[in-house]
Amino acid sequence: MTHRGLLMATSTAFAMLALALGARSLDAQAPGFKRVELQRHDIGATGREAVMVRAEFQPGAVTPRHTHPGEEVAYVLQGELTIELEGKPAAKLKTGDSFFVPASTAHMGKNTAKGETIVISTYIVEKGKPLATTVK
Repeated sequence: MTHRGLLMATSTAFAMLALALGARSLDAQAPGFKRVELQRHDIGATGREAVMVRAEFQPGAVTPRHTHPGEEVAYVLQGELTIELEGKPAAKLKTGDSFFVPASTAHMGKNTAKGETIVISTYIVEKGKPLATTVK
């Protein structure tokens, strides 16, 4: 490989790394919010996977408006959460409530409890895409 070819290959590799790191930053955790992956498995639908997470919201924590590359099915295990789905009025959920977020629907959540709120979510999403992408 020539010096020029090596330089181009190295530049391409760095550009791809920067792009990958940039995609992750869109999935960065908001202050007071933590998403813990519990399990991830391929499913019968080609190119899709199921991802189960535990979302932990400290008092007052808010997730920025974001979307997922697939559906989210969620259950409030503890606390209270106000969720705002694009095109719908805000919904205040409490322990034992569940909710559904359609694919690519912008939404946000806020802990409205005095203590920690915990949500268990299962995502049926496209493989290889960030689990969450921040939107304006």
